[in-house]
Amino acid sequence: MARLYFIRHGETDWNREGRLQGRTDTSLNAHGRRQAASVGKHLVDLVGAEGAERFASIPFYASPLLRTRQTIEILRESAGLDPADYQPEERLREIGFGAWEGKTWPEVRSRDPIGARDRDKDRWRFVPPGGESYANVLERVQPWFDTVQQDTCVVAHGGVARVMMVLCGGLTPEQALEADIWQGKVLLFEEGEMRWLPKPGHG
Repeated sequence: MARLYFIRHGETDWNREGRLQGRTDTSLNAHGRRQAASVGKHLVDLVGAEGAERFASIPFYASPLLRTRQTIEILRESAGLDPADYQPEERLREIGFGAWEGKTWPEVRSRDPIGARDRDKDRWRFVPPGGESYANVLERVQPWFDTVQQDTCVVAHGGVARVMMVLCGGLTPEQALEADIWQGKVLLFEEGEMRWLPKPGHG
């Protein structure tokens, strides 16, 4: 079966501040750019002597948002690949938080306590004002996932990662919502299971 290498975009200032980004087009900060370069080198190290040649033969897809495009271009250049040789994919956009975007969770709870309460009751299906639910994201990601027939590398978002954990990682929605979604690491989906791949020298 095909392997899917999933990378969450590098850090942004809104990540650091704990703000909901969703569809808002934020940019990587300096730490996020370093994370992206490190992941590119990690991908090459994963396949040893084959290195960049192996990854030059598989498709790369990215969410069209700026932070994901910056990440994939930096990581590909770091891996010795053409930075521009990837496919933007609209269906890999982050979950939309609508009116909540730009706010921290404490701000959301203060300004929209009823919405925050309703979300706590069913985080998978709750739709923020003007946004979408994780269930909605799964519905738009699955048709793209169904086209994957070979080893593929994807750069997207935390919300998309949670959906992928349900689609092909063996987790329930409840488990996926509680899972850690790291930046600067590679998440491998293979044969209905998932695992974060350690960097060389880290076990």
